[in-house]
Amino acid sequence: MNIHTIHHAFFCPSGPLWSLDWDSLVQTFPWLQRMAGVPQNPIYHAEGDVQIHTRMVAESLISQDEWRQLSLVDQTLLFAAALWHDVGKPLCTKIEEDGKITSRGHARKGEQIARQLLWTGEESTPILPFAQREYIAALVRFHGLPLQFLDKYQPERMLLAASLHIRLDHLALLAEADVYGRICADQQELLTRVELFRSYAQELGCYTQPYPFANRQGRFVYFQKEQGDPTYEAYEQAKFEVVLLSGLPGAGKDTWIRSHLAEWPMVSLDSIRQELKIDAEGPQGLVIQTAKERARTYLRRKQSFVWNATNISKQLRQPLIELFTSYGASTRIVYLEAPFTTILQRNRERAASVPEAIIYKLLHKLEVPDLTEAQQVDYYTES
Repeated sequence: MNIHTIHHAFFCPSGPLWSLDWDSLVQTFPWLQRMAGVPQNPIYHAEGDVQIHTRMVAESLISQDEWRQLSLVDQTLLFAAALWHDVGKPLCTKIEEDGKITSRGHARKGEQIARQLLWTGEESTPILPFAQREYIAALVRFHGLPLQFLDKYQPERMLLAASLHIRLDHLALLAEADVYGRICADQQELLTRVELFRSYAQELGCYTQPYPFANRQGRFVYFQKEQGDPTYEAYEQAKFEVVLLSGLPGAGKDTWIRSHLAEWPMVSLDSIRQELKIDAEGPQGLVIQTAKERARTYLRRKQSFVWNATNISKQLRQPLIELFTSYGASTRIVYLEAPFTTILQRNRERAASVPEAIIYKLLHKLEVPDLTEAQQVDYYTES
């Protein structure tokens, strides 16, 4: 799908009129329909429900000269992010015992929803290429950062991490539209926060580009240590490497290993399950324990090897990377992906297929690996 098709699929406004076709958007996308009637805290959103706010954000964004001067690609991605930025609120909104309306975790949930629908094409959503899909998902995930960074424990780290995913000038533009797209008493204070965010990102040197770490080891050390220095040029002492695969079942992990690292030893969770006769849906404690014992054998020898499993979340990957690092290894994450229909078809054709419900469950939990996690992250995506 080319950018012009995507532009039209999202009803993205064009000059010279720059008019918003809101009725077509709502009629086309069920995920936008679900925002209607979802309440918001009137202190921060006196304009009304989530759908009203989303329309106001979109209208604000397309009225800004800075957005209109962007390339067609960037216009489209930011406009889509404005539509998606609060898509997690219908699932996360709660009325607390004291009557307050909250939506904790809606940015992360929104990231997951955007990723799933832009990958599967469900709910009339256009299927986007990997890079464009992940850019929108990241804008959704970080959309509140310019308004909240001053309250974060380590604001520098938050900005540097975000800069590895998206341009922070784009994020500031989205946040500004988010502020103008609401009715609240503290609007001017919020706009001041956006300007402070812009200034801080410029000062750090990551406003329009990823933060320029001295080297990959320095980046890795910075995000692993509590009090890291982003300017530190760390010496990489590792003499061997662990390749940690990540991807849904059917993404092509085994094929990639055969093509790229066929001679390397491998720790495969699927193979261990078969050896131990443990079902993939059953308790996995013994499988993980056995896999780690085998990994330690290679680690003690300082021997490079492959860890082959789905590893779909940072929570699963982080303790493994800490294990590898403790033995002096460097880690390369290899993330693999195929069109979702291809993944389902490959799974059906496998001798030991996974129930499709499990694949969807893994998709809901998927966190695409990023450069805060390891020395190197490679992406292999089939179109």
